[in-house]
Amino acid sequence: MRILKNYVLIEWFCLFILSLIATTFIFGVGNIFKLVELVIAKGVSFLSVFKIFVYLLPSLLIYTIPISILATTLLCFGRLSYENEIMAIRASGIRLFSFLVSIFMIGLFFGLLCLYFNDSLIPKAHYQLRTTIQEIGLKNPMAYLEEKTFIKAFQNYIMFIYKIRNDHLEDVRIYQPQIDKPTRTITAQNGEFILIPEKNMIRLVLQNGSADEPSFDDPSVFYKINFKRYNLTLRLKDPQELENLDKKVADMTIKELNQEIKKMQELNIDAQPLLVGLYRKFSLPFANIIFVLIAVPLAISIRRRERSFSVILCAAIGLLYYIVMVLGESLALRNKIGPELGAWLPNLAFFIIGVVLNIRSLEH
Repeated sequence: MRILKNYVLIEWFCLFILSLIATTFIFGVGNIFKLVELVIAKGVSFLSVFKIFVYLLPSLLIYTIPISILATTLLCFGRLSYENEIMAIRASGIRLFSFLVSIFMIGLFFGLLCLYFNDSLIPKAHYQLRTTIQEIGLKNPMAYLEEKTFIKAFQNYIMFIYKIRNDHLEDVRIYQPQIDKPTRTITAQNGEFILIPEKNMIRLVLQNGSADEPSFDDPSVFYKINFKRYNLTLRLKDPQELENLDKKVADMTIKELNQEIKKMQELNIDAQPLLVGLYRKFSLPFANIIFVLIAVPLAISIRRRERSFSVILCAAIGLLYYIVMVLGESLALRNKIGPELGAWLPNLAFFIIGVVLNIRSLEH
């Protein structure tokens, strides 16, 4: 049995290395084109571009490792099933469950590795990436507008934007913390911005929202007004304050996220985006285990040897997982569901599917 198990595991690891190289290259193609554009259009040095590419790699691996595990397991067990080796294993009295446990442990190992990446390597690399971009002169007021993160680059305001498309904004939340007073809040369904680069300012034109306005009798008391159009001008902080970039969710470790959540809650600012980012640091590595749970019984039941079919099936499963992940995150960021459910929704859905597939597979 040990010889048979080693045979399967050696084949699995060889396929995994090839899959990891291929998927990382495919995921990185889009970024490579952007980096080439920096050299050609922006005149950025090759050394700076190489540094950017190195800092991008950890963020790619957190996605390509689970996809590679899925593809490898489909290819490996699909071939074993097609050539009736699975049937021979069962006929010899060896339980298929032992093979599932071995691959499951591999998925667990890579899950813990990705969790380490998420908590240590990726935050450092991502922050260094943004710092490098600032150093090579790509800084301008528009560069500070980033989706799905708290933006603290403007004086007196903290801003969160759900989606940015060119100069159009969707689901905008603006907070104005004040000493010894409640935090003022402005929300809008959509809006647009006008750059004033010579003054380091941005003018926001917000639409269909509400704003807290101070009472004339008591400025510490706010009353809420609804508006169809609201103009707000934001000024960048002093350059000295911007030398150290504010960290976004992807730049923070688990400890830093917990500290930032506590800080936002003390300011009465909705920390839902930070909570979603915190839970996602745990949920995404768990995909390594979920994909093993799904891939083994699926490959055995389909019984297809063609690698092209396994690759297509892998792409379909990966795309579906990504769609559910984006859906859960979107609902959580819009406060439609809790942050825990939003981050773990794809894992819960695919876990149920995996359990059902494994029960049916082990029955046969």
